[in-house]
Amino acid sequence: MTLSLVMLGVYTAATGSGLACSAQWPLCDNGLLPQTIPSFIEWFHRLVAMITGWFIVGTAIWSWRRPGTGTRLTATLAVLLLPLQISIGAVTVTLNGMLPAGYSPPTQGAHLVVALTIFSLLVWTALSARAGGDPSLPRVRRALFVALGAVVVSALASRAFTPTPYGPAGQAAFYGASLFAVAALIAATRWLAASAVPRLRFATGGALAALFAGMLLGRDLVFYTPTVRVVNASFFLLAAALVVGAAVLAGRARGDERTGPVVSSD
Repeated sequence: MTLSLVMLGVYTAATGSGLACSAQWPLCDNGLLPQTIPSFIEWFHRLVAMITGWFIVGTAIWSWRRPGTGTRLTATLAVLLLPLQISIGAVTVTLNGMLPAGYSPPTQGAHLVVALTIFSLLVWTALSARAGGDPSLPRVRRALFVALGAVVVSALASRAFTPTPYGPAGQAAFYGASLFAVAALIAATRWLAASAVPRLRFATGGALAALFAGMLLGRDLVFYTPTVRVVNASFFLLAAALVVGAAVLAGRARGDERTGPVVSSD
């Protein structure tokens, strides 16, 4: 639900639907009901945000009622960030009305940063709640393969390569694929801590950082010159290279783990 909400938020911002509210927040079109297509998109985004917010609160309540799962801290932090995210969302639709510089790239970037933080905390919560199962290295490799596929899709949907139009729907698809990659990389990073090759967390962490930088540039935080496009593309290439390298090394470590040292019976 959080992933879908981020995609919807990006679509809402890309279509400029928040401008239907201008300085009237929390109202739009001078009323509680949508009267235009832009105000409908904005109100629908708020509806999904409200439902998702209550599910996040419910997740935190569940974590406190289930001791020993290791989910309390991350689930509670996600709830604590909700008021901040709501406040930034209010700023983004005021367009220099009640609050200055509302509908601006820095504010949109801050909105994305907090959303990504909440999403990451929820991913970690889900992973902690479902601890156990298969050996760590096979799970790491599966997560890395998912991450690689998502990074490729994200790069192709990004503004850096643009084989498809980077319109509102394209931007939503870009961030949806990017969040899939983020979730898979977080899973691989967490599972590597219990594996024979925990040092690979530097590779997955670097891939996360590169992907995050590419996501921020997708919000037009700076003027998108040809140089910025090259830098943006480099972030995706770096993320993919780090994921491939980590997957190869995890595969080798898995092979060494299977064979193991030969011990003489003498």
